[in-house]
Amino acid sequence: MKLLATSLTLCAALAVNAAQAAAIHDQGLFTTNTLSANDDGSTGLEAIGFSIDFYGSNYTNLYVNNNGNVTFTGPQGTYTPYDLLSTGIPIIAPFFADVDTLGPGSGLTQYGQATLGGHAAFGVNWIGVGYYPSQTDKLNSFQLIITDRSDTGAGNFDFEFNYDQILWETGSASGGSNGFGGDSARAGWSNGVSASYEINGSAVNGGLLDSNGGTGLIHNSLNSNTAGQYVFNVRNGTVIPQVPVPGALVLFLSGMGLLGFKGLRKSA
Repeated sequence: MKLLATSLTLCAALAVNAAQAAAIHDQGLFTTNTLSANDDGSTGLEAIGFSIDFYGSNYTNLYVNNNGNVTFTGPQGTYTPYDLLSTGIPIIAPFFADVDTLGPGSGLTQYGQATLGGHAAFGVNWIGVGYYPSQTDKLNSFQLIITDRSDTGAGNFDFEFNYDQILWETGSASGGSNGFGGDSARAGWSNGVSASYEINGSAVNGGLLDSNGGTGLIHNSLNSNTAGQYVFNVRNGTVIPQVPVPGALVLFLSGMGLLGFKGLRKSA
């Protein structure tokens, strides 16, 4: 069993390295800071490097959360993904799930400021990360980049989700088994009050995985010709309405029913 686990980890690591030429880009620029190996951890308040207007709230700082998201009003250690409009927390979440980087062979969450195409940017890399509890037989690689577009208006910005490899969707404390099933990952954003967006396949068992040729994150895109890349433009505080790729994305706005979520306890 140990030999099998080692082989699986090696194969996953090789797949991650091979995938770096795909949607994830400029990851070397966002390595100034590293969140040490952890489960459910977060950074302190981190400077974005510029001001963004997100639905009328201006932010110059954010918290990087190990569980695949960033928040603006406080750190978040929640590991079971929930409907993004259900808690009143402004959040941008490329892959909200129970990321656990304590396992041997898991990558670490890295982040920092940079300049891309002449614009200031802030990026977070979750490259080759495992899942709870300290599992590394399957590894995910995804990235968030927030880009200053104040050249088009004060507070304007873009953000993008980049995916190279999504092999697991759930930690075992969220009802998963071997990385699958239970309360599966969600990908999207919310202003915490009136608007949110989730990529189709969110919260659906198997919906975001590479093995799903229909809604798998690496097989689709938004405002990009690169598979696995989803680009969102925020102008005058509002995400510009998107035209979803058929079968790929679903937009949820105010007036939607708010779903409850199940918070499962982890053993100490």
